[in-house]
Amino acid sequence: MTLQQVKPPLPSADTRWKLVNATMRRNGYAGHALIETLHSVQDAFGYLDETSLRFVAASLDLPLSKVFGVATFYHIFMLKPKGRHTCVVCTGTACYIKGAGELLDGIRARHDIGPGETTQDDRLSLLTARCVGACGLAPAAVLNGDVLGKQTSDTLTAKLEELD
Repeated sequence: MTLQQVKPPLPSADTRWKLVNATMRRNGYAGHALIETLHSVQDAFGYLDETSLRFVAASLDLPLSKVFGVATFYHIFMLKPKGRHTCVVCTGTACYIKGAGELLDGIRARHDIGPGETTQDDRLSLLTARCVGACGLAPAAVLNGDVLGKQTSDTLTAKLEELD
């Protein structure tokens, strides 16, 4: 007779939890599926909150500290809800030299947010990336998936103002 670990109940009746659970079940509730499971949670809910981190830890039989450590180590994981729009400022070498700092300063001055933050009205999230692969267009930003090259603080701020 083998002992089976009792899996925790889903955190709520929200059907998105069934998708997350399916990811874990497909991987045999194994710890090596942690990153894939965190992606599944973020795809379903948009971010990773404490409830989801605790559920994943209990389901995969991992310490909460390990799950939290992985979630905070990788920049792709969000621990807070994202805004309706996302602006990613490239901070790679070419963009940094050509003025990425000024782009970030301009956004902070106008929208009162820094990297990893979202405006109070949930309109805009600001992120940074080591490189967006547009070095010839430095400094570059990615606004809602569209690459914007040769930006200045004024041009990028104007683009952000045009958003709904």
